[in-house]
Amino acid sequence: MRILGLIPARGGSKGVPKKNIKLLGRMPLLEYTINSAKESHFLTEIVVSTDDEEIAIAAEVSGCKPPFIRPVALAQDTSTSLEVVQHALSFYEEQQIFFDAVCLLQPTSPFREKGFIDKAIEKFVSSNADCLVSVLEIPHEYNPHWSFEATANGLLKIATGESQIISRRQELPKAFHRDGSVYITKTEAIKNGSLYGNSIAYIESNPQFHVNIDTMKDWEKAEKLLTQIHF
Repeated sequence: MRILGLIPARGGSKGVPKKNIKLLGRMPLLEYTINSAKESHFLTEIVVSTDDEEIAIAAEVSGCKPPFIRPVALAQDTSTSLEVVQHALSFYEEQQIFFDAVCLLQPTSPFREKGFIDKAIEKFVSSNADCLVSVLEIPHEYNPHWSFEATANGLLKIATGESQIISRRQELPKAFHRDGSVYITKTEAIKNGSLYGNSIAYIESNPQFHVNIDTMKDWEKAEKLLTQIHF
């Protein structure tokens, strides 16, 4: 498959100002994800999509010069990942360059085990699913089968819709949440307006590598993790 590795990095970060080019240890945050992408044997092309000239320069220094500057309209708080992916695909298609799928790699999840992207791609291809996401298991105390929603009359109902709660932890089915590290989607699904399509495969990430940077508290966690893992 021809797979586009897409790294979205807009300039308007509020929780951690200029976080994509802020030094995390010895290099900018963005560079961790660029380096992981460059290690992949299966990504046909790697592109950083940014609206910010400083980020574009940092990407070029890291060996991934952006071929375009993303329109400001696609770099707002309300802009969606789908719109960013569609824009990148359109840019390449105008040059008669086509991809079968897009691998979205968010720089806010900077730490990935060596070879993890290729493991995800291999599982995506073998699954024949429309999409694959990297996930972490939800601790049993937060399992959706043990979660409740409030009803209009002020009572609680089981979030999964069952009439009886599962009483034993051992009987709970595994549940997962997206960890933000890897999303892979077929181009056909993206053109149909979805990052997930009709079928979603998954790969479990190593929880020891997990951080999703949105706030300064997250940044501090990343700095601590950096002392525990090696790049």
